[in-house]
Amino acid sequence: MMVDHDGTPLRTGRAAVNGTSLHYRTAGAGPAVVLLHGVPKTGYHWRYLVPKLTPEHTVVVPDMRGLGDSARPAGGYDSATMADDVAELMVHLGHERYAVIGEDWGAVIGYQLAARHRDDVTALVFAEALFPGFGFEDHTALTAENVNGGMHLWHLGFYFQPDVPEMLIAGHERELITYMIKSERGRPDSATPDAIEEYVRCYSMPGGIRAMLSIYRAMLVDAEQNRQAARRKLDIPVLALGGAQFVGDRAESQLRMMAHDVAGHVFDAGHDLAEEVPDEMAGVVLPFLKTRVRTP
Repeated sequence: MMVDHDGTPLRTGRAAVNGTSLHYRTAGAGPAVVLLHGVPKTGYHWRYLVPKLTPEHTVVVPDMRGLGDSARPAGGYDSATMADDVAELMVHLGHERYAVIGEDWGAVIGYQLAARHRDDVTALVFAEALFPGFGFEDHTALTAENVNGGMHLWHLGFYFQPDVPEMLIAGHERELITYMIKSERGRPDSATPDAIEEYVRCYSMPGGIRAMLSIYRAMLVDAEQNRQAARRKLDIPVLALGGAQFVGDRAESQLRMMAHDVAGHVFDAGHDLAEEVPDEMAGVVLPFLKTRVRTP
């Protein structure tokens, strides 16, 4: 269960948006912030950060298209379409202006949300992600540098192959998710049993792995979408966050190609900052939201 700063469970609901149905949680009061999780996670990833935000912000935590308890349609897993899902959700909930915090694939989707809905997004926090089309693909190569540096993203090529991953993963969702979550963290013990159970529950449901793989299989489409969007840099404040044991300062260096106003911070952590170092992350994100977000 996810709770706010008072220990009250988050309100939960479903919204029919952009040809699908998103499950979401919401709580708090004040300027709106939407939190976008990556893979293989769900909105539960944000359980530690939410109570730190709700004293001053209305927080919206969707499960992304195909993931968590959201619907699993046949298509629409490119980052632009998934960004439009979130934009429609925020309109549905009555939020005309809002900040975005995204991590992993949720960060790339958050960038597309900011690029495609420039009048709506006030600020972007981009955590632990690389952009398809801007060097992400380089880390799929079997090179000594990638392997020794911990950034050999071997699974991208595997996931991209149709049918074979589904065959091999079926019945082994727990093993795959546990391995991926723990191996990408600087602090493996932060992958708590409750989180593992929640992620395994959702990705083991009918269509769960198919939806996850569909996000990866849209990466070439994402790359072109990112190249198109980058032709016009973001003019909102952007905070790029990295974990020293994973993406690190690459997040900031890439964002400088995509936005004019970029600040960066690297934590002593791996890939999943909101679960590994939630207090430290909040200590950087909250002042950014307070001082850098433009008034609507």
